[in-house]
Amino acid sequence: MPTVLAVVALLVALASLGAAAVAVRRTQRRSDGSDLPSDLLGLRREVAALRAEAGDGLRHVAVVRYDAFGDSGGQLSWSLALLDDRGDGVVLSSIHGRSEARTYAKNVAAWTSDQQLSPEETEAVGRAKP
Repeated sequence: MPTVLAVVALLVALASLGAAAVAVRRTQRRSDGSDLPSDLLGLRREVAALRAEAGDGLRHVAVVRYDAFGDSGGQLSWSLALLDDRGDGVVLSSIHGRSEARTYAKNVAAWTSDQQLSPEETEAVGRAKP
């Protein structure tokens, strides 16, 4: 019986040694001196690429509702800022009056616009800014 246990222990030790050897082969030395498995390095590159792509998404959004005219209520007018991480995007505004509604779009670059923004549009851009 002790011989069987010794053989089993030896087999477990050899299997552990084999797994360790595989892990060592899959490990690369980084420039900062730390070791990481090669698949982790690839995963980090993929995460960095996804973060770069996500920066172009319109992730900064804000809506400001207001009464454009003193004789109307219900805050039916609104300005909507849709911006990416660099502050590039658009501000959409819809001005509602008693008999009509008008909609405007203004480009935004680096959190500002070449076109004059209304106070409500400026507020929407400011609320969208992180």
